[in-house]
Amino acid sequence: MNCSNCGHFNDGGKFCVKCGHKLQEEAAVSQAAAASEYQPQLQPAYAPQQPNQRVQQAKKVSKSFFGYFVEGIKNPTATAQAAGEGQFINALITVILYALSIPIMLYVGWKLLLIQFVRSMFKLPVISAEMDPSDIEEFNMGVNFIKATDINSIIHFNFTDFVFKQGIFIFIGLAVIIGATYVAAKFGKVDVSFKEFFSRFGTFLIIPTALLLIGLVLAFLHVEFFSYFMNFGLLSIFLVVPFTIASFKPVGTNGLDRIYSTLIVYVVITIVSVFIANGLGEEAKAIITRMGESTELSDFF
Repeated sequence: MNCSNCGHFNDGGKFCVKCGHKLQEEAAVSQAAAASEYQPQLQPAYAPQQPNQRVQQAKKVSKSFFGYFVEGIKNPTATAQAAGEGQFINALITVILYALSIPIMLYVGWKLLLIQFVRSMFKLPVISAEMDPSDIEEFNMGVNFIKATDINSIIHFNFTDFVFKQGIFIFIGLAVIIGATYVAAKFGKVDVSFKEFFSRFGTFLIIPTALLLIGLVLAFLHVEFFSYFMNFGLLSIFLVVPFTIASFKPVGTNGLDRIYSTLIVYVVITIVSVFIANGLGEEAKAIITRMGESTELSDFF
């Protein structure tokens, strides 16, 4: 062992034969250093959990969308004109909300819509003139029965089949409308990417979506006026198209006039609306058929 004081090599013993320095202290220090070098690192009993990346990302997206949606209601024109490709995700969420809120509203409030439809039919002059007091009383009893009865338990109206199927159809219809509006804008010599155009269209769609969401809340509260908000939200799409086209400046003067561009898109909207209405009409026809087959309701109608 080499002495740490003078460096002399010693074959053994407790002290250095040259300077008398104690060698046992040096051996203890060397052994402790070697032991600490090869000692495994102890892991903590409970390692701190890392936050879920998907949850954090979802919180970030939802927070961003909420601020975007509120700002779009406060300042719709300024927010839409400032929307670029960075708002594509928020615009996509808005379009999805618009597409889903319609079938959900119809699913929740179809019983109120049925009552409104039957009432409007019986208020027609031709029908009301042929009704005697006993028919009117029986009709009122039938309407009250519909209000008080859980018809969903009678006819087994499936949420998934109706909401998601019709929601997908409406989303596809909106995609066709947005695509047609983009093509019309390109014919008008507007130089813009599709993502930026989609972002601006979706931003202008915020107010119609807000109207549909208000109608959805009223439908859940069984307020018959929800249908007015639904109609306003649906008809507002006719304003979103010209606002979106007019928000871009054409790069030339020989493009398609904006009036004709808007009219072309209106034709597309009409065609898409007919297809969607036919799909909803088939669902309504199925509901009426099930109601007619129900023994509990057939006593009144």
